[in-house]
Amino acid sequence: MFVSKQLKESNIAEYLLYMWQVEDMIRANGMDMERISQTLVAPARLDAEREAQLVEWYENLIEMMRMEGVSERGHLQINKNIIALLTDLHLQLLKSTKFPFYSAAYYKALPFIVELRTQGDNRNLSELENCFEVLYGVLLLKLQKRDISEGTLQAVKSISQLLGLLSDYYKKDRAGELEL
Repeated sequence: MFVSKQLKESNIAEYLLYMWQVEDMIRANGMDMERISQTLVAPARLDAEREAQLVEWYENLIEMMRMEGVSERGHLQINKNIIALLTDLHLQLLKSTKFPFYSAAYYKALPFIVELRTQGDNRNLSELENCFEVLYGVLLLKLQKRDISEGTLQAVKSISQLLGLLSDYYKKDRAGELEL
């Protein structure tokens, strides 16, 4: 099973961050399937059938990125749909009195979310998309081995806890085990 499928089933937040990374890796390879095969597919050392499936997956993503106009920046609609689903669940959880731990995690992360929303181009993003943006940004900083401030690490900790809870509730909701 591909990493994306495993993550989509086990942790929707990690799945979304992974998919954003895949979008960026496709862009970094010039949306060129030959380069992607060399840099992303071949190192996976899969059997012929699974390699063909992975190539087809990347080809489909490239085509979607071109069709949706996100070849240079932005996110695929399938990924935007996940944020919309998560936002809907997030709002339902906050409205319900049955999930005090979720509400507590949200209010703990809220000052960081408000601060993020006031910075740069983040004003037009939803609260959850801001949360994902900061986590993805920190992931990129870590990959570049750059320093991360203590304040940012505190924000990431609170936001990660919130998104972790949301992912757990999303999984339960998809399984029909969540009563709002």
